[in-house]
Amino acid sequence: MSYVLEVKGMTTQFTTKKGPMTVVDRVSFNVKKGEVLGIVGESGCGKSVTSLSVMRLLGKNGEVSEGEVLFKGENLAVFSEKEMSKVRGNGISMIFQNPMTSLNPLLKIGVQIGEVLEKHKKIKGAELKKQVIELLELVEISRAEAIYDEYPHQLSGGMKQRVMIALAVACYPSLLIADEPTTALDVTIQAQILDLLKSLRKEFEMAILLITHDLGVVAEMCDRVAVMYAGQVVETTDTRTLLRNPQHPYTVGLIESTPQQSKGEKNLKSIPGKVPTPDQFAKGCRFSDRCSKVMEKCYINPPPFVDIDGTTSSRCWLHVGKEEIIDDYAVTASK
Repeated sequence: MSYVLEVKGMTTQFTTKKGPMTVVDRVSFNVKKGEVLGIVGESGCGKSVTSLSVMRLLGKNGEVSEGEVLFKGENLAVFSEKEMSKVRGNGISMIFQNPMTSLNPLLKIGVQIGEVLEKHKKIKGAELKKQVIELLELVEISRAEAIYDEYPHQLSGGMKQRVMIALAVACYPSLLIADEPTTALDVTIQAQILDLLKSLRKEFEMAILLITHDLGVVAEMCDRVAVMYAGQVVETTDTRTLLRNPQHPYTVGLIESTPQQSKGEKNLKSIPGKVPTPDQFAKGCRFSDRCSKVMEKCYINPPPFVDIDGTTSSRCWLHVGKEEIIDDYAVTASK
């Protein structure tokens, strides 16, 4: 099967005063054309660093130290900065987490979107303005011609997010990475943004890598899901299976922490403890100190990734002994 993106055993490290620190540890996943893969987990699990690793936007102290990031068969992990600059915004685009701060406050909207088209498509003059206005209309912005000449501070949060999406899809990329695209937006605007992403995905057959902590967004948008905890993928499966029959104790905890108003429960369940920082990762299973099903060996040995049924894989000792062990370089894809 041909994938738009294949991440194989990717490890991301940052240089600190104490030496190299591993933040993302041997992560593997893949996305095919037109598919939406959700990466889910609490804050601090490594979701955003994973997306920034794919884009090679880690800053001078960060690097992909191991593994491969294959975009249409080419390994981005070994690309030079010059080569990556041709990929960013063209083959792969990203919607960043906060629309309020992601736009340049000193430049008009038309200029910011136009820069992408000018760089990658070499479009200039009247044709450039025409295509920018068409992009603003594509993301359902009214008064597109007026907004072309406005500054970010003149727009609402929802409008800024639409501008960010217009920027991201300007060159019709094969892969769109959306990092918490509905954060800081009210519920009505969130629904509109998700509907917009769905329509763009359908129209252009874009693959989408959706970073979120919201399982409601996952249910609405995603075909498959990779659950991350403490820098590792701990479960992968299709969305329906994840929500109906989660296998990893962490995934179970996430779902049980979701408000279930229909059940009439008075108290919202939660996972005890908090996500460890990279310098506090446990020797064995990284979820062991928060897990309700913890066993003695969980504290000693890290669990392998096991293929449960050809669709669902889980990093948990509960499944070892009765299922096939796979390595981190072979996360099962949707069929």
